[in-house]
Amino acid sequence: MTDRLQAELVEAKAEVQRLKERMSLGVPTVHKDLSLVALVPKWSGQDSVVTLEEFFSSIESSARIGKWDDADRIEIAVLKLTGSARTFYQGCSELHADRLTWQTFKELFRNRYKDVHTDQYHFMRLQTARQAKNEDPLQFADRCRGLAQKITCKAEDPVAQRVHNENAERMLLASFVTGLTGVPGRQVRYANPRTLEQALEIALSVQEAERQEKFSESFYANFDRSVRLTSKSPSRAYSEDEEPRYLSRSRTTNGPRSQRYSTSSGAGQTGTSGTRNSRTKEAIRCFECDGIGHYARECPTRRKREANPSNPPRRRNPTERSKRSSSSSAKPPPASNRSSQYVTRNQGNGNEV
Repeated sequence: MTDRLQAELVEAKAEVQRLKERMSLGVPTVHKDLSLVALVPKWSGQDSVVTLEEFFSSIESSARIGKWDDADRIEIAVLKLTGSARTFYQGCSELHADRLTWQTFKELFRNRYKDVHTDQYHFMRLQTARQAKNEDPLQFADRCRGLAQKITCKAEDPVAQRVHNENAERMLLASFVTGLTGVPGRQVRYANPRTLEQALEIALSVQEAERQEKFSESFYANFDRSVRLTSKSPSRAYSEDEEPRYLSRSRTTNGPRSQRYSTSSGAGQTGTSGTRNSRTKEAIRCFECDGIGHYARECPTRRKREANPSNPPRRRNPTERSKRSSSSSAKPPPASNRSSQYVTRNQGNGNEV
């Protein structure tokens, strides 16, 4: 029993000594942050949503922040595989090796899902790229950059690689300027920019100016419409004690006749001569056409004249019209009758002729 305790004590002292040595060397304790796994997207073997390089790049970025080693990267990549990529992993024996490294894992997937299209295919897609209907110039520029990356040649020599990058930039600028549509594309072609950043700045400025112009037009159109609506006077309903303005003017013009009409219409009524509802159809006379059975505001002649504004109304005093018609219709008396009337009139006054 004593020997066992002594052995454990010696082992504990050795462990303490190792911890002291580690602390003296300044080796920091590594804390892995596995919560960053949520930032890694899933990959199904198709580049429609996330490409293979974007999938690997997200894993490597999270690994640098979360202090992951190669084994952690491989395990997390396997957890995020779906679809055909998952099927390929399960059927490939090399991916299940004991000493599998992260670089080997990436190379196996790149060889399996490498792009089978040639450089001419990607070059043609870049040259024929056109801005979509609802695509922003910034989104179109990103799409052109992705196509330009596929046609950029890879070289180990830095000078040669720089030349390849400059050629890709020139082709990218030409494709972007040619593919822009509408007023922004026309203005960019007029400006003839030197770099993609200049072309993108011009396109975004023109697009913002167009958006502001459309907003101003709609704003002022709505403002003018609201002003016209508020300037119009609301139509009011006339009560029995009120009458329209055109009826009051007609009554003022046809004063004697309106008085005769009021006396004749009120002769057979007691106490209710002021109300219109008590009048009968036979006592109603129109001030417009001199007809019987309707008011002037209901006159069909007035409605026809108002519907045809080319025929202006002709205001005429009905009293003068009746006098003129009666005088024109009456025949002048003979001369003998005029003389006899003159004699009779003078005799009645007591004068002799």
